[in-house]
Amino acid sequence: MIDLVFWAPVMVGGALAGASSGMLGTFIVGMRIPFLGVCVAHAALAGAVFGGLGGLEGQQLLWPALAGAVLTALALGLTNPQRAHLDDNTVLSFLFSATMGLAFLGIGLYGILGKSDNDVRSLLWGSLNFCRWSDVRLMLAIAIALAAYIALFFKELRAILFCRADAEAAGIRATAVWTGFLILTAATLTVNFQTVGGLMIYSLISNPAAAAFQVARGCSRVLLLSALFGAASGWGGFLIAAATDLPSGAVIVLVSSALVGTAVLVARLSRRFQAG
Repeated sequence: MIDLVFWAPVMVGGALAGASSGMLGTFIVGMRIPFLGVCVAHAALAGAVFGGLGGLEGQQLLWPALAGAVLTALALGLTNPQRAHLDDNTVLSFLFSATMGLAFLGIGLYGILGKSDNDVRSLLWGSLNFCRWSDVRLMLAIAIALAAYIALFFKELRAILFCRADAEAAGIRATAVWTGFLILTAATLTVNFQTVGGLMIYSLISNPAAAAFQVARGCSRVLLLSALFGAASGWGGFLIAAATDLPSGAVIVLVSSALVGTAVLVARLSRRFQAG
């Protein structure tokens, strides 16, 4: 039997993490750069690793993690693919390689320096079970900021979603709007690390959005459905994990993956029904 009072922040935190990640995924998957989540997550991990080497621990690691993620988001946002003669995925590959190398170099230094890497390893794998109301308040603040930004710049983000070059040609300040979105992406991923961990946060961004794109049309509908699918993944994953005594992060990932499979099946059956 689940103690609702004790587990309330965990359940709310899981739903918030899934919903905010799902909103991000609408634009990230729509622009065909789902690798962005992995890249920013490893940048945050690298920041946390070196923060730990500097003597920080526990919740204090949030700040160097956020700094690493935001710096990477700025580097990506301010890089113009046309002028650099590189596409977004090539830039992402470079940044991912660099941040992953830094993260694992730092982890290796823990053993050399005789420091405990328990806090950092908890960020790698995550555990929603340790989420408390203080974490929920921070997650809620970031989720509200993200939703407000999307509402304020919805037309601009939708234009960038279809073609960044065309958006710039139409007079939209695409670089500024996109960089702001990436900074919020960095903040969202960093505060949600503890739900599924840095190595698996990618799935909570890509899977709800991929499922939404299968069964909905129109940016607004996909955005709403991505948030709902993400919240369902976080909440449903926790309930299944609590009932079966399995790791919550892994179960959340599997639930989000099952949603994609179900959405693909529903979309295929719908097309057959319409054709027949």
